[in-house]
Amino acid sequence: MKGIGGSSGKFSAFFNLAMISVVAVVLWFILDAGKMLETAIPGSAPQGNAANGHSGVFNLADVISLHHPLSILILQILVIILASRMLGWIMSLIRQPTVIGEILAGIMLGPSLLGLYFPEATIFLFPETSIGNLQFLSQIGLILFMFIIGMELDIGVLKQRAGAAVFISNASIVVPFVLGVGLSYFLFEKFSLPGGRYVPFALFMGIAMSITAFPVLARIVQERGMTRTPLGITAITCAAVNDITAWGILALVVAIANASAISGALLTIFLSLVYVLVMLLIVRPLLGKVARKYTVRETISKMVVAIVLSIMLVSSYITEVIGIHALFGAFMAGVIIPDNVRFKQIMAEKLEDVSLVLLLPLFFVYTGLRTEIGLLNEPGLWLTALLVVAVGVAGKFAGTALASRMTGQSWKDSLLLGALMNTRGLIELVALNIGYDIGVLSPEIFTILVLMALVTTFMTGPAMALIYYFYPSTDTDYTGKPVFRVLIAFGPPEAGGRLSSLAGNLFNRSRNNLKITALHLTPNTEISMKNAKLFEEEAFRKVHEVAAENGIDVKTIYRTAENVSQEIVKTARRGKFDLLIVGSSRPLLSHDETGGKARYFFDNARCNVGLFIDKGFVKPEKVLIITESGSEAWLYELVARFNPQSTIDSACILPPAVPVKGREIKALREVFLSDITDDFSAYDLIISTPDCYRDQRDAGAAWIDGKASVLLLGRKS
Repeated sequence: MKGIGGSSGKFSAFFNLAMISVVAVVLWFILDAGKMLETAIPGSAPQGNAANGHSGVFNLADVISLHHPLSILILQILVIILASRMLGWIMSLIRQPTVIGEILAGIMLGPSLLGLYFPEATIFLFPETSIGNLQFLSQIGLILFMFIIGMELDIGVLKQRAGAAVFISNASIVVPFVLGVGLSYFLFEKFSLPGGRYVPFALFMGIAMSITAFPVLARIVQERGMTRTPLGITAITCAAVNDITAWGILALVVAIANASAISGALLTIFLSLVYVLVMLLIVRPLLGKVARKYTVRETISKMVVAIVLSIMLVSSYITEVIGIHALFGAFMAGVIIPDNVRFKQIMAEKLEDVSLVLLLPLFFVYTGLRTEIGLLNEPGLWLTALLVVAVGVAGKFAGTALASRMTGQSWKDSLLLGALMNTRGLIELVALNIGYDIGVLSPEIFTILVLMALVTTFMTGPAMALIYYFYPSTDTDYTGKPVFRVLIAFGPPEAGGRLSSLAGNLFNRSRNNLKITALHLTPNTEISMKNAKLFEEEAFRKVHEVAAENGIDVKTIYRTAENVSQEIVKTARRGKFDLLIVGSSRPLLSHDETGGKARYFFDNARCNVGLFIDKGFVKPEKVLIITESGSEAWLYELVARFNPQSTIDSACILPPAVPVKGREIKALREVFLSDITDDFSAYDLIISTPDCYRDQRDAGAAWIDGKASVLLLGRKS
């Protein structure tokens, strides 16, 4: 049968080849005969390439079209995404928001760098005829982005903490706004466009000084683990209030700038108020019914997504028509999405990757093509740029800090809040492009304000570090007992529960004044606030359950990070922890649990490190310590902190055994490995060192593959 099957396969292949050959010959005869019909049509062009001035010789240019609009657009998108991701990644390595790298990528691809040193590349990559396509695509990306920003605003938080937050936020807008308007008096004559009006110019300078980038601030708060802290909550609330107020003022400014007379501006403002009322009182309740019905991913069909996107587009269209820009409509459409967390999360997931990764970088490059740093070719212009940056920083930073201090905040928190609110980022660029589009800002002042957006966003991290330096955190134990700090870092929620149980039950809580901190990191710095809250709740679910069952007090820290291992080590250093405990995971190309990430922790953490190899751990009621020689005596000092309710045995592989120096380790007794070779299962936990574990694994020791969980303790480096 096997031979018949093989013959059948060969016959089938031969038959297919013969059929294709026959069809090809027939088609060739038909098409060749059809060419003769061309001569019968009056005015038809001669055959071949002669009519185009080409000979019959093959020409590569006839096949490859490098200047076709679609091929240029695809190449532009590819280059933009790669440059944005690369520079964003570099910024994350120095603890800067990735948006700085994306803005820099746009400026570098524009006339400020690529166009200055490689003009031919700029002409090839961004020909004048392609800029329109890039602009429209970037606007679509911005509309989707502003819709997501509107969804991220938590109106519930505003209601809970509206008092102090509104005062601080209003001060952070009013002070820089007034300073910006005052500065415009000295800049108008030099930087206004021909025929420009002073009032729109002054108002745009004010709004440019007073904007805070809510998305960038939210990501900084996430990355630094401040989401649940009073300072972090206040910062998010102030930024949300600032966002709503600033966009309202900007809509008003655009209405005034677009209107040729005061009557036109008043009509635009009236229509805007009607539009807002319709969105809040009619459209929002209707969407609430949709959100209550469709709360899980499988029920949100394409029709539901189409309805939501249609509302966003109609809203954008209306605001564009009445004269306050399409972006305001997209933002408002996001704000009225009902407070159904699951519905918002699913909708955001469907839009975020396309808007943030594919379309939004186009906006950065489009802005970069308009930003010509070469225009600042005089010392006076650079002095003006420094003055604008100084006024922007002083107004926003000082206005926020002083208002925060007046509400009863400490100087440290007030200054930190000022540093956070001073970040402008992408939202500043959006406002500046609106001003540029409607002819209020000249290219020179546009470039200066783009530089201000970069500087103020970049300085947020260093400013916060400087404040922490002058106001160091004090973690004092008022009982006078020495504090023993343990940091557990985990990925899956179940691992967090087991590590919490290990740390809480292994150490003597009453004697050590034990403080346990659980750290979970999301390896992505661009998640939304809504998703961050959901991820945090899910991550610490088991930790809270175990803590409640065992009466353990566990502090939790949630952050986002590009490099998880690096951030764990930094957290251990900053918190001055005595012990870092992590779960084991084998490297992809090795069977060594002590290598890879574990080796990185052992080598770089400035505290003792514990690597936990879990094999069904419950409680450390019976513990065995295995060492190689007396050089591990430091380990017994750590063992002295263990819970006295645990039975602890000690075994040394090589004689002489490690001497047990009585004191507080009275429960510790020495045993010989030969006595327990067949009974390792009697232990709940075996404690050793990484070097000993590797040696014993190579020697095929029975306890390596036994049922007892293993904790490998590495000495402080």
